[in-house]
Amino acid sequence: MTDPNPSALLSSRDTFFWLCTLDQASTVMTVEQGIVPAEIGARTAAAIAQVIADAAEPGADRPTDYLQVEPLVRQLVGPDASRMHSGRSRQDMLATVHRLLLRDRLLLVHRALGELRGRLLAIAERYQHAIVPAYTNGVQAQPVTFGHLLLGYEATLRRSAARLTEAYPRVNSSPLGVAALATSSFPVNRTRLAELLGFDDTVHNSFDAAQLSPVDVGFEVASVAMTLALSIGTLVQDIHAQYHHARPWIVLDDTGLLAPSTLMPQKRNPVALNRARLLASEVVGDGVSTAMAAHNVASGLTDYKRAEAARTLERALALLAEVDAIAAALRLDEQAALDEVRGDWSTTSELANVLQQKADVPFHIGHKFASALVTHGRGKQLTIDQLDFADVRRLYRETAAGFSEAEAELPLTEPQFRDALDPAAMISRYRGLGGPQPAEVHRMLGAARSALVEDVGWREAAEGRLRAAEAGLRGKFTALLAQAAGR
Repeated sequence: MTDPNPSALLSSRDTFFWLCTLDQASTVMTVEQGIVPAEIGARTAAAIAQVIADAAEPGADRPTDYLQVEPLVRQLVGPDASRMHSGRSRQDMLATVHRLLLRDRLLLVHRALGELRGRLLAIAERYQHAIVPAYTNGVQAQPVTFGHLLLGYEATLRRSAARLTEAYPRVNSSPLGVAALATSSFPVNRTRLAELLGFDDTVHNSFDAAQLSPVDVGFEVASVAMTLALSIGTLVQDIHAQYHHARPWIVLDDTGLLAPSTLMPQKRNPVALNRARLLASEVVGDGVSTAMAAHNVASGLTDYKRAEAARTLERALALLAEVDAIAAALRLDEQAALDEVRGDWSTTSELANVLQQKADVPFHIGHKFASALVTHGRGKQLTIDQLDFADVRRLYRETAAGFSEAEAELPLTEPQFRDALDPAAMISRYRGLGGPQPAEVHRMLGAARSALVEDVGWREAAEGRLRAAEAGLRGKFTALLAQAAGR
């Protein structure tokens, strides 16, 4: 696995590629084990190489059924070519190809996830102090920083990366060599086959290897892609909601991601967001198809060894590419975001906190007072900064009158009152672990970057092991070809 270009890799490492790779590994192993004489193994290797070369010609067919591939080799060698198939079945071959296709796609998704996470972290660092509104129930709730929000989205992607990392050992275990489900009387070296194909282990129980594990292993990686799509769907929808505003504070600068209306000249439709949203839905749909293909199916059938799980990961790759382009074009209008915060009343939740902390006013009383301020201000069509302090004091007296334990007069000066409602001051007063206060955002940025470095290191190590295995197989197979050439 050397090409970082997903399209090129997926088109070249298709089912035909892996069927021929299994033939190469089986030929090497059967010769090493004495199952196939070296001379026949050499001729078989030459035939396999010829079949691969023929399929590389422009317009050539690349069969995906082994019943179409094996006759191509037999035509060049004769019946002796079938010896490499000793102790093998289409059942274990199909289960193995299923895993190899998943392995390639899992690592590509992991790579793309890392790239998107890195981009989000760069944006979070750039806007780590920029104040923006956050919402619950679709309504402005509290001010935070844009860096804080983006770190939250990155955390969801980090969990999906962790799920892929955790699933990888189960994907990268070899079923090959178990034949249909019970192995055979041939001395097939399953451990050697796994090594030649870059697997880290074998699926030990032969029945599980060919007939059971494709169900749960396939759906496990598909479900990770579905979870990823759910997380990304939230991010896309949150950006998309900005385009409902006359003055959005999250905008896309790349005009290639926007499209003008054919009727309304003022419109710039965020078509990239529409594409991403649809792709996220399709990933979820593909994952459901993976489950349905295996649902209520007896062992031994091929329903659950098909392409649904691999297709789910391929669609996830397309989704990640789309969202990465969106993130690359994303820009924050800091003033528009701050104006939206100041234009609503989301800092009033802090007023009750300050009253309790500075003047020992019970939270319930402070909350009721803050709510009265909101009702009054909205009724007068005022912003929070336009409140008259005389009205503030009056409203506090009216609220306090309903509570015998409350002081009659507001226990805050006007500067203290204004400071309590200032969004920047509010954020700076946050103390909770993981909050939007600068120290915590800085800490979380560092932790996220360290986790990303670790994840990239894990993937690069896995890819390095696969390259080494491919080189090992290539070397052993080339040695057989040399024997054939020297005859």
